[in-house]
Amino acid sequence: MDQSDVLILIPARMASVRLPGKPLADIGGEAMIVRVMRRAEEAAVGPVMVATDAPEIADAVRAAGGRAVMTRSDHTTGSDRIFEALGIADPEARAKVVVNVQGDFPMLSPSDIKAALGPLADPAVDIATLALEISEDAERTDPNVVKAICSPVAPGRFRALYFTRATAPAGEGPLYHHIGLYAYRRAALARFVKLPPSMLEQRERLEQLRALEAGMRIDVALTENAIFGVDTPEHLEKARALLAPRG
Repeated sequence: MDQSDVLILIPARMASVRLPGKPLADIGGEAMIVRVMRRAEEAAVGPVMVATDAPEIADAVRAAGGRAVMTRSDHTTGSDRIFEALGIADPEARAKVVVNVQGDFPMLSPSDIKAALGPLADPAVDIATLALEISEDAERTDPNVVKAICSPVAPGRFRALYFTRATAPAGEGPLYHHIGLYAYRRAALARFVKLPPSMLEQRERLEQLRALEAGMRIDVALTENAIFGVDTPEHLEKARALLAPRG
């Protein structure tokens, strides 16, 4: 896939309930949003832009040499924000694939972004995402750890059948923790944001179920990297400890 075909967008906002102002939280001497932007740039798969409604986030990104796109403040989801940013950043529709990288994933590796693009080599796939095999027993029953229920289609790649906060599937075998990084075909993103919220999406509080209920195909690439979102002060301290310089 050519770099001109891919655009990486990182939605970011200040109004986090549990950790206000988290995009600007310091991790290893740089704002979290800047760290995520750097990892996305290192993937070298296409241009990287931060989509935000907060001038202070845009200022931090630009001061670090990055690019920011200002969006409306009334978006309820990151998908809606990146769709608006896409129209602003690429009005001529040159990018055929849009990667939505969460701005609170400081543990993200450039290789993870590359892996998420892999399933889109199959023209039948509308959206690609990531999952990690669960290794801690507590995560198997934790409703905050979203499980990807999927069927293998190739080594390291699965087709998503469902996503749930429940412990599933039943029986012996691995469970997979869904990582909320998405690579959309541009047409798939345009279709997705126009769909009304679906029944299962609202019940599970998982936006990606809207796509599955509409018959869109989501494939999952496996990663071995322990990626987690920073949603609380405890998460922030954990990220700081894991990313602290060794020596």
